[in-house]
Amino acid sequence: MEKLNYPELVQKIIKLHVANLKDDEEVQLILDREHNHYLLMLVGWQEEQREYGSLIYIDIKGDKIWIQSDGTEVGVANELVEAGVPKQDIVLAFKSPFKRQFTEYAVC
Repeated sequence: MEKLNYPELVQKIIKLHVANLKDDEEVQLILDREHNHYLLMLVGWQEEQREYGSLIYIDIKGDKIWIQSDGTEVGVANELVEAGVPKQDIVLAFKSPFKRQFTEYAVC
């Protein structure tokens, strides 16, 4: 079986999330293809409340996809698995290294 193109797949998933956001939400899509950093930021104001932070932040290190931040309802890891990425190639980096051993995903 041919290995998936992880950078291409990650960008596709993030872009689908951009398309599903509300029109009044300001988003910034940051794709650093040279260093394999992929970031979807929410920026702006929700009434009188400042809105600023990453909705999705993913790095690709070696042969693993590191999910640094995931503010989605579905879960980017679930979307990656559904797209054919083996769980052992996904690191839930937002969890402490100790807690990762209790997940179905890579420990790294």
